[in-house]
Amino acid sequence: MTERVDQKVLRRFVPVCNLTNDNFGELAKKAVVEHLEAGKALFKEGQKDSSTFYLLEGEIEIKNAEGVSSIIMGGSKESLQPLANRQPRQETAVARTDISFIGIDTDMLDVLLTWDQTASYVVTEINEEDDEADSDWMTKILQSNVFLQIPPANIQKMFMQMEQVPMQPGETIMRQGDPGDYYYILQRGSCEVSRAAPDGRQIKLAVLNQGDGFGEEALISDTVRNATITMTTEGSLMRLSKEDFNELLQQPILNNVTYEQAQEMMSNEGAVLVDVRLENEFEGGNLPNSVNIPLYLLRIRLSKMNPEKKYVVYCDSGGRSAAAAYIISERGINVFVLSGGMQAATAG
Repeated sequence: MTERVDQKVLRRFVPVCNLTNDNFGELAKKAVVEHLEAGKALFKEGQKDSSTFYLLEGEIEIKNAEGVSSIIMGGSKESLQPLANRQPRQETAVARTDISFIGIDTDMLDVLLTWDQTASYVVTEINEEDDEADSDWMTKILQSNVFLQIPPANIQKMFMQMEQVPMQPGETIMRQGDPGDYYYILQRGSCEVSRAAPDGRQIKLAVLNQGDGFGEEALISDTVRNATITMTTEGSLMRLSKEDFNELLQQPILNNVTYEQAQEMMSNEGAVLVDVRLENEFEGGNLPNSVNIPLYLLRIRLSKMNPEKKYVVYCDSGGRSAAAAYIISERGINVFVLSGGMQAATAG
């Protein structure tokens, strides 16, 4: 018989505690209690897996390659953080007593966190009135900071690859929870952005007008749509497939660097290392000399970023940092993504 973890207990773990109710519910469905006998290893140094482990009850010893060890007890403050959560594993975890624990799929957790955090900043960026409603949509797109960074050949190919789609009032462009398939530009008309509340109500977030681009976050983070977008007038869209978006727009913008390269940039060029994970994740462990700007706060903090400096962003594995880099690029700021995230940096 499968033993489900108490949701009140699950809610205490970092960063699970930061999930919205609907996404927490999805995670809770898959969280089951597992048991391990005293003396057995939960994981070993050098092992690579796809799980984030949390200790519920008992004691576990975490030992590194130098033989330095620490003891974590179920119910303690330390047990609220993931157990030695680096890949490949840098430590060995052995049960000192019989223990109970949960293992959460790391990729699923990262997807849910990215979805939540990108959804929270939709309003601040797109809820702007277009003072020139009849302005040419193509001109507006080409003048944006993102497109100024795209090679001219890519832009030309992008317009050639785009498909025009006529739309009617009330027609749904994308639905919350659907997989990301296209990047859109509103060629003509207007549409409304909404998100489902935990009680099922649709909450209006913003209005999009001619020339606004949207839908990139699900493509960059490889997650599902974080909102529903519906036409409010008759109009038309230009859409670009996920494959073309990644090739023509994302890849030229997202510059990846290794941790060694990032350290050189920090030492020689004064680059800033930014951790875009949540505050409690940052407190549980971070890279030296990094600052914490959670993804959900990034658009609010953009005005305080120095356009003369270079920034290197990171998260656990790279999903959230890719979304962060695209957001920063929209402001014309020089940004790089730490390849493989914190896990790759600490594995060296």
